[in-house]
Amino acid sequence: MGICVEELRLIVSAGRTGAGSIPVAVGARSKPCGAHTPTIERVRQTLANTKLVDFGGRGAGGNLAAAVSSRVREGRLWNATALLHAWHLASLDAPTVAVVWALGFAWAARVRLPAWVLAVLALVVWTIYVSDRLLDARKGFHSGQTDRLRERHLFHWRLRRVFVPLAVLAAIAAAGLVLAFMPVVAEERDTVMAAAALVYLTRIHAGRGDSLQRGWLAGRVATKEFLVGVVFAAGCALPAWNCAPARGVAIAIPTAFFAALAWLNCSAIERWESAKDGPLIAGIAAGLALAGAAIAVLIGGHLPRPAALTLAGSVAALLLALLDRMRSRIAPLTLRAAADLVLLTPLALLWR
Repeated sequence: MGICVEELRLIVSAGRTGAGSIPVAVGARSKPCGAHTPTIERVRQTLANTKLVDFGGRGAGGNLAAAVSSRVREGRLWNATALLHAWHLASLDAPTVAVVWALGFAWAARVRLPAWVLAVLALVVWTIYVSDRLLDARKGFHSGQTDRLRERHLFHWRLRRVFVPLAVLAAIAAAGLVLAFMPVVAEERDTVMAAAALVYLTRIHAGRGDSLQRGWLAGRVATKEFLVGVVFAAGCALPAWNCAPARGVAIAIPTAFFAALAWLNCSAIERWESAKDGPLIAGIAAGLALAGAAIAVLIGGHLPRPAALTLAGSVAALLLALLDRMRSRIAPLTLRAAADLVLLTPLALLWR
């Protein structure tokens, strides 16, 4: 059958305003209604609800399966941006950063980490981040403050029936690996880190996090970003320190620098997403990068590997500064994922 341009416009217009999916005719030539119009093949396509987010970072919700199938139809499944968004939305970014920096600390201490240690670290970090995003989403919906929720929170909430069982299984698997392989001495040290992570989650999600930030000390030191930076850096360095306690001093400097870098990462994300006024992230990142480079020069003669790891962190700080300068030209979801991607600079040392 034939279809004219005006009819096609009406169909497309309806698809933009509707909430479901409609058949769309494609391939019509620009001819007025009533004139001779060639017969065309009507092809069913699905117009996605414009309120749902796709891998381009638009909208407020998200459906990973629909977005991936869309990429398959368009022949762009391996689109780099799409993979970056999926990496972030599935909470795989934090475990990846944790494993890379744990390997970096082990490289600096000249030790080799067992595979089960890396598996436990990845499982624990993934479980914590999934739980954190689900709790944030639950709190936002129950309090009516959904404007503070981002794509990652909404994505986890929409797929909570998938993420919750997976998080439980991940926690059980991590506990099983710890009981099967971890020495008693290491268990005692890791218990302290587990307690710190538990205190953080309880403090933030029990409704006391905001009240803490009103205090003088909390508002300047014990912020959420500061706590994340310290706990995350310590958790990444702990496996290397457990394997070689005598070389703990060698990784103390890069651990402290990574804590500052993780704090900067969290602070940048918070400022980008909330549009709050405050010091320029680019300036702080540049200062941190210069400090790291200076430290690397000072300790390079005696501790070449810790110096190289600190220098890799300086490069990551410079990349964060670059992202901050370019943030107005980058989609919010891409910017958020890229903030974690730039923390993978130690990979350059591990490939040597």
